This record gives sequence, C-alpha cells and structure tokens, in this order.
Amino acid sequence: MQLFRKPKLTKKKIIILSAIIVLLTIFCIFQNKYLTVTEYTFTSSKTPQTADGFTIMQISDLHNAKFGKNNSRLISKIKKNAPDIIVITGDIVDSNHTNIDTAIDLCNQAAKIAPCYYITGNHEIWLDDTESEKLYSGIRSAGVTILDNTTVILDNGIYLTGLGDDHLYNGTLAELSKSVPENALHIVLAHEPQYLDEEYTLSSPDLIITGHAHGGQFRLPFIGGIVAPDQGFFPKYTSGEYKSGDTTMYVSRGLGNSVIPLRLFNTPELNLLKIKAE
Repeated sequence: MQLFRKPKLTKKKIIILSAIIVLLTIFCIFQNKYLTVTEYTFTSSKTPQTADGFTIMQISDLHNAKFGKNNSRLISKIKKNAPDIIVITGDIVDSNHTNIDTAIDLCNQAAKIAPCYYITGNHEIWLDDTESEKLYSGIRSAGVTILDNTTVILDNGIYLTGLGDDHLYNGTLAELSKSVPENALHIVLAHEPQYLDEEYTLSSPDLIITGHAHGGQFRLPFIGGIVAPDQGFFPKYTSGEYKSGDTTMYVSRGLGNSVIPLRLFNTPELNLLKIKAE
C-alpha cells in the first residue's frame, strides 16, 4: 500500500518554476553587469587652486570582466564623465583565469581618454614571470604609467604615490612620504583597504584610493558587505568613504569577481572623485 504519492508537476507549476528561474537569471546578470558611477567630493585646504575641480576616475578589480564588446560600455561610462586622470588600482587581471589581452586592451582605450596611472593588486603579484612580463609590457606600451612604489608630481601640484601590493605594510609609504612637503596634497593609490589604521595613517596622506574588497560581495541593508578578501566575514572596509585621523580613504566596490562569481545588491562600480579647494 502506497502511503505517500510523489507530487506531480502540473503544467501550471512548470510555468511558474520556469518564470522564477528566468527572473532570477535576469536579476543575477543585472547585478553583475549593470555599471554604476559613484561620485565623491574631497575638499582640502591643501588643494592647489590649479587643482580645484580636478577629477579622478577609478577603475578597480576588473578581474578580466567585460561590459559589452571590447568593454565598450565601460569605456563609454569613462568618456562620458571626462576625468582629468584615470587610476587603475589593481587586479586588472585574475590569476585564476588570466586574460592578459583584455587588460591591455582596456589600458589602450583608457589611455586615449586621459592620463592613466596603475598599481598592482594581489592577482598581479600571483602571476608567473611570463604573464607578468606580457602584462606590464602591454600596460607601458599603452602609455599607462606604472606607479611601482613611486611618487610623481602632477602638473597641478598634487603629489600622487602608488604602492605595489607587496609593499602595503612594510614602511614603504612612510619612506615615500618623506619627499612630500607638509603643505602639499598627497594622494595614495593602494589596492587593499584594511591597512588604513595600522599602516597608512602613520604617514598621514590626505587621500587614499583603494579597492580589493569587492563591496563585500553580497550587500544587505543596515549590514553592508558580508565577506571580503583578507577581512573575512562582516568586513569593516568595503565601499565608500572612511576617515582615520587626517586621512580619508575611498574604497571602490570594483568591477569583476574572482573566487566568488556572483554579486548581490552590489553592482559593479566606477568611482569618480572630485577634488576641491577650500
């Protein structure tokens, strides 16, 4: 005697289930492909009058992601905002499924829009020697400046320092900061945000631009990001503005994914930073 009957999938149930699957698929694609531009304004008494209104577009954590053919949608967003410079803050490639050509193509297109400055992320550090040589050679050939633990002075008087991802916590920033005058506006590019209190602020840069946290991957109201590389669950630094002492840090949610292939309530992001004088 059969006590339990296997429930039958009626035509109506199949249609409803199919609709749910389609809607969820569309939602997930939207969450991972809808590009947003987040604007921030940073005001400082150190900003030279020649730099008042200066704009910086940040590209971070591409991880070989593509937004349209040849990243046409991504390039279009950058062009539309007409930045004065573009900074690429690491992980332009993904060491797990490396595509050097995608990264170099983006650099070639970005460099035609504005001067570009690049720093390494952890995924670049993890590349083998052959991949590294191809990537860095391609980036330089595109006309992008690699700020490998280097400080440059922009034409408007801003000091811009770039840290390699293997030099974030070993005193490199403190050493580089010695050449920056106290009254100069000092902006630092550093891939990872979690060293704000224990390392970055010791050198008192005015502004730090970072990525790496992927926005916490999954974002929930009133909670924020759920998990981030090197910060674990419920990370402190995932998106937006943070302050420590006299230092302000901006964290980009980034563009692509790596180990976790899906974002939720955390659309890919370009940051546009506007520098203002008091």
